[in-house]
Amino acid sequence: MSSVASDVSASPPFKPTAAWVFRSPARIISFGFGSGLLRPGPGTWGTVLAWILWILVVARFSDAAVAGLLIVSFAYGCWSCDRVGKEMGVPDHGGMVWDEIIAFWLVLWLTPGTWEAQSLAFILFRAFDIAKPPPIHFFDAHFKNGFGVMWDDIVAAVYTLLVMAILVLLERLL
Repeated sequence: MSSVASDVSASPPFKPTAAWVFRSPARIISFGFGSGLLRPGPGTWGTVLAWILWILVVARFSDAAVAGLLIVSFAYGCWSCDRVGKEMGVPDHGGMVWDEIIAFWLVLWLTPGTWEAQSLAFILFRAFDIAKPPPIHFFDAHFKNGFGVMWDDIVAAVYTLLVMAILVLLERLL
């Protein structure tokens, strides 16, 4: 067994530290550059980081570049979250927030760029991610690997985008 696994088994339940997270690129990504270490609500902190990174960096990319970034980041997230989950012995540790980051980038990409729309999208996304309505809960409960970690948040993003699309349509009709 690797020294990583021995780090984890030394103190169940494992509580990752910044020193542990920043020893591996897969951990850095899975833990959202450390935002997943923040408490309470690491998923909310990961979503906040996603929004900040969107505003500062990602929103400046072309649509084709954003699409490519999302695909590559989703695939890397499946691999890194699977690896880190296995290292920790917890398939979907709450501190792994790369799934929130990528899913919220998808939401922001397809949401009107106003502060109000993005704020509402943030609230909706967090609500769907926390409440896990069907089929989000099903995916969260049955897919215990990196894909499962990433996928349930993509479904929460789709729910968010559906509500946002309905609201935009209603706004046009009124």
